[in-house]
Amino acid sequence: MSAAADRKIVLVTRKTRLEELIIKYHTLPQARFYLEHLGADVADYVNENLAYAESLRAVHESLRQWGRYQVLDRAHLTNFVFAADDIVVALGQDGLVANTMKYLNGQPLIGVNPEPSRWDGVLLPFRPQDLSALLIDVAHERRPARSVTMAQARLSDGQALRAVNDLFIGPRSHTSALYDIALGECSERQSSSGVIVSTGLGSTAWLKSVMTGGAALAHAMSGTPATGDYLPMDWDTDQLSFAVREPFATRSSQASLVYGNVTAQQPLRLRSRMPDNGVIFSDGMEADFLRFTAGVEAIISIADVRGQLVV
Repeated sequence: MSAAADRKIVLVTRKTRLEELIIKYHTLPQARFYLEHLGADVADYVNENLAYAESLRAVHESLRQWGRYQVLDRAHLTNFVFAADDIVVALGQDGLVANTMKYLNGQPLIGVNPEPSRWDGVLLPFRPQDLSALLIDVAHERRPARSVTMAQARLSDGQALRAVNDLFIGPRSHTSALYDIALGECSERQSSSGVIVSTGLGSTAWLKSVMTGGAALAHAMSGTPATGDYLPMDWDTDQLSFAVREPFATRSSQASLVYGNVTAQQPLRLRSRMPDNGVIFSDGMEADFLRFTAGVEAIISIADVRGQLVV
């Protein structure tokens, strides 16, 4: 058997909405009662679950034909160690691809769309039936991959966290984030609802909503129509962009350094002034976070590893 054919496949899966409700309420009838009580469309939950199960069955069949493979639930990504020659398959929504990629070190990642009629799948170019032939090409390095720039937050105690879409630095709850921020020669003390640092891939998501909202407010106050000037970055761009959410200027805090670009040569530095509840999390996964409390310094820059999304 060739080394290429002996490479292990790691399949990353996610629970459907219905499965999560069954876990929460213990039984299907209880989950169904909860949905009906809310007036939700139970059939939609059931159909999504059936479609995912069918796609998972098809993927399993391809993997059994391949040989070595392992199934990993998204909840266990934080503690899993991928081998250098693993090929990783994510079966789920775009968010699952992003959540998986940040734990990889350059291994090829294949995004499989379990239900194309439901999910647009920007990061999910393949269907379950594509997998058998696709794995052979990827294993023999005959398939191109798109490079994805990732962000990284590194704390003064050595802890680090990557992001495929964006990092959030701020309070765990709806309180003010207190911190010192510095970019190059500019620095100031701030109070805000947090800082978002976006990659090129993430610039079409959370950052776009922040920029769009800010522009709309500015145009509304000036009485002129919005022009739609915001342009997202390329996925492999050599910079990140940050935006401060709702900066609040006081006698002891400023609100000038609220947007800018971060490069490997010019990282963004933040030092927490929050006694507790300060956190840094990435890609919407609030459960996997770094504590960002008083005295802790975070250096935000481009990660030294790039994601490799098979196309």
